[in-house]
Amino acid sequence: MKVVGIDEAGRGSVLGPLVLCGVVIAEDRIKFLERLKVKDSKKISPKKRVVLSRKIRKITDFHLVKIAAHDIDVLRNNEVNLNQIEKLGMRKIIEKAGADTCIVDCFDIKPERFKNELEGYYPHLNVITEHNAEDKYVVVAAASIVAKVERDQEIAKIRKEFKDIGSGYPSDPKTIEFLKNSRELPDFVRKTWATVSRLEDEYQE
Repeated sequence: MKVVGIDEAGRGSVLGPLVLCGVVIAEDRIKFLERLKVKDSKKISPKKRVVLSRKIRKITDFHLVKIAAHDIDVLRNNEVNLNQIEKLGMRKIIEKAGADTCIVDCFDIKPERFKNELEGYYPHLNVITEHNAEDKYVVVAAASIVAKVERDQEIAKIRKEFKDIGSGYPSDPKTIEFLKNSRELPDFVRKTWATVSRLEDEYQE
């Protein structure tokens, strides 16, 4: 029996891609993830995340879906909201994974509703959807680590060219400063974000 744990990185960011990861492992091999002391990526230092990500990749199958900022904007301009965008990425992973059980860190305020939706698409799949699933299920924590490291690498590539862009999140003053100082917003900026609209309004005033 195979299990896939799915999590994302970069959902709320105004810069860079949304990265989803599915980590696939046989149920009887989950103990190997537990031995690595895998936990939610937000609770681990960046260096430790990189080391753990390498180890996770060696002992599991994993699937990554990267949705670029430009593609997010195109979808949102076509009235596809962020939850729906994330669902599209998750479904790609589920279809590649071929697992018997799928455990998802749920973004829907009603986990049961999301569980029913996924089971509607995949009737033979045992679906578990929970808020903060990465705290309870090691396979989801592993997915959160791989997704976070992958996204950090994407942001590092941007930083190489554009220097001080901050973390990419609207709460980061460096990111806001970068956006304010950009005459033309590059492709890696999510232009449909409220943060960008607000800054544009301020600029016009």
